[in-house]
Amino acid sequence: MKEMKERTKTAVLAAVGDELLSGLRNEGNCAFLARLLHDEGWTVERVEIVPDDPARVADVLSRWVGKVDLLVMSGGLGPTHDDRTRCALAEFLGCGLAVDNALYDRVAARYRGTEREALVERSRSVQGLVPEAAQGVYNPAGSALGVRFERSGTRVWSFPGVPFEFEAMTRQELTPLLTRGRDASYAWDSAAVAGVPESVLVERVPDIIADSRLRISVLPSFGLVEFVVRGERALVGASMKTLRARLPDDVLPEGCTTLPQAILKTGLEKGLTLSCAESCTGGMAGAALTDVPGSSGVFMGSAVVYSNEAKEKLLGVERSVLEKRGAVSGECAEAMARGALALYGTSIAVAVTGIAGPGGGAPDSENPEKSVGTVWFAVASRTGGGIENERIECRSFVRRLGEERALVRERAVRTALTAAWRQMKEM
Repeated sequence: MKEMKERTKTAVLAAVGDELLSGLRNEGNCAFLARLLHDEGWTVERVEIVPDDPARVADVLSRWVGKVDLLVMSGGLGPTHDDRTRCALAEFLGCGLAVDNALYDRVAARYRGTEREALVERSRSVQGLVPEAAQGVYNPAGSALGVRFERSGTRVWSFPGVPFEFEAMTRQELTPLLTRGRDASYAWDSAAVAGVPESVLVERVPDIIADSRLRISVLPSFGLVEFVVRGERALVGASMKTLRARLPDDVLPEGCTTLPQAILKTGLEKGLTLSCAESCTGGMAGAALTDVPGSSGVFMGSAVVYSNEAKEKLLGVERSVLEKRGAVSGECAEAMARGALALYGTSIAVAVTGIAGPGGGAPDSENPEKSVGTVWFAVASRTGGGIENERIECRSFVRRLGEERALVRERAVRTALTAAWRQMKEM
């Protein structure tokens, strides 16, 4: 459970850039900071995206300075013609711009030789500019200085829009501010629920949803719903206990917000290992598992068998199965899972084989079993006591996961990992 800060702290976040409004780039900096603010109990009043127009940037400042505790801006501090945020800041403050050479020297000192001349010094006259009524902010990850000032009770920071620079400067500048003065009587907590639709989840905990003393967020994604509760510490704790009691088979273990994390924790606790056999997902399930530090304690490997020949040679799928039933079938999925179980010597193996599209599938009316988005899954596991009594159990199932290739693959990974986690829980 996370402690919350005083609930009166408010913030507005603004991202600057024509590329964000045109869809050429996705905005992620405000989302990153909003999560940090949420974790510390702040209220984000607004997230805005504005073009590279000094008048529009200055308008954001005029509307929010004096009304919130914190205003953070992202973008428009680079060396090119469309980086105009510093001009807007100077206009709002009614001052000119000047190069902060002392601070920029600290940035330049990190670079050497031609890199320093080509990337840093040639941009000093622009990226070192700071409004004369503000202070420059050292950039530990890039070459453009940030800006900070305080007006009418609002603290304002402006950072470059490059994501790793924004994150580094946020942690450098804002961490002391965000974590100061926690109110221990308030808290927030969350739980991830697998395989339960949002509507069903809400129906299972109507008393929690209806409690006006709590703030509830229900955040659905394919196959997983995050249930977030904020409020008085004792009430938050009681509500999360109720949620877990009513959905004991579906809530991921405490501290786990993703299926790979849940698989790692459950596998370590039970001494189980996992392998994968992947066709249409091309290794995405294995990649998701290895994103979690320490995954080697449970995950042994993934066999990517995209072609029929690979399924035969690597996993021992019989040619008769491929010829009679096809690669997209329950029989093939089960053979793949058994093959991975033998190849890696794991406790459990999960297999995925299907048609991600856009081609390769037959129209539904002709053969619904082979339409785009059809994916078969299988889970194989070792049961029994000791080698002499050991036997292999295997089950398969099919899902229709849409027609868009990227979504089919992502949903297939989520479905496969859910099946693997549930099997681990049962063993």
